[in-house]
Amino acid sequence: MRAVLQRVSEAAVVVDEQTVGAIGRGLLVLLGVGREDEESDVRYLAQKTAGLRIFEDEQGRMNRSVNDIGGAVLVVSQFTLYGDCRKGRRPGFSDAAPPQRADSLYRDYVAQLQALGLTVATGIFQADMKVSLVNDGPVTFLLDSKREF
Repeated sequence: MRAVLQRVSEAAVVVDEQTVGAIGRGLLVLLGVGREDEESDVRYLAQKTAGLRIFEDEQGRMNRSVNDIGGAVLVVSQFTLYGDCRKGRRPGFSDAAPPQRADSLYRDYVAQLQALGLTVATGIFQADMKVSLVNDGPVTFLLDSKREF
């Protein structure tokens, strides 16, 4: 699994001109599911997301997690994180999980974040979504459950 984590002061996702998920301070997570991903990848990424200390403490150092600050998480599925652009001009998506499997692991990731005590909002899987955010910092991190980066 791959995720782009953005520390935000607010974020929202709109589908068909209706807001389907919105948060204040917390994390916007763009989540991609790979063909080889399984439950261990979900657990690793959920725990890393919840515990990553990327929010500032009283001294201005990144020393607090989204859980520590009482923040929320907006999770948006994004299969394009598995787009391979190394050859030609059109990305290939053969490393992305098939939709049914990706949706199942996406839902498991959301459930695990909730089980870790986080408030979680989501987009709609496979919908045409409009995502807006105010990146706080800006602070953006890339995570990969296979630890490729």
